[in-house]
Amino acid sequence: MQMSLPPIVVFDLDGTLAETAPDIMRTLNVILQREGLPALPLERARELVGAGARALIERGFKVSGRPLDQETLERLFQDFLLIYAEDVASNSYLFDGVLDALDALAAEGYALAVCTNKPILHTRLILDHFKISHRFAAVAGRDSFAFHKPDPRHLTLTIEAAGADPTRAVMIGDSRTDISTARAAGIPTICVPFGYTDVPIETLEPDLIIQHFDALPEAVRAVLGERNISAHSKVAAHS
Repeated sequence: MQMSLPPIVVFDLDGTLAETAPDIMRTLNVILQREGLPALPLERARELVGAGARALIERGFKVSGRPLDQETLERLFQDFLLIYAEDVASNSYLFDGVLDALDALAAEGYALAVCTNKPILHTRLILDHFKISHRFAAVAGRDSFAFHKPDPRHLTLTIEAAGADPTRAVMIGDSRTDISTARAAGIPTICVPFGYTDVPIETLEPDLIIQHFDALPEAVRAVLGERNISAHSKVAAHS
């Protein structure tokens, strides 16, 4: 008898599971200052972070008013990857309630996965730093497949790698990219309002917005139209 595939909750990383902007911006500023440009304040992260390192560097140069050719961009991108890998998370942290939400969802029978446009090396380093890698059935970075967000195949291939049911999947994110990816894949989205987005998240009309991760398990059930999968869910949610 063939077992049914589990439902799945797929998370973006930067600005969704974790506040990673301090370390991303620190690395960007190393690059900018090496090039004779002023460092940018952390407050600019919300408008700069979220589209990958190449776009981040381009945006950093644009703010500083200096042109950037493709050859220089590629060189700086490679430098960024090396510098960032040396220290990906010393100033980063998981958002409040993330661990309890992961526990509750797992107790209810949901598979968990990460689908991010961050390179897989840095993604795994961050998850290992927070000691949560083992919680995810699949982890996919920008370079894990031939496609990356907003191509919906990045998300659907992540779900496939996790061995989960794509018809009972939900994407948790913080940006236009996450919503567009999930929408193209026919998958509902739940967004947090404290991540990296250039416009208020409500203007992008995700299926639901949660203010805190305490609300995530109930929100997931709501968008998937499911009841508690496990009798242990209430205990896990309040442990």
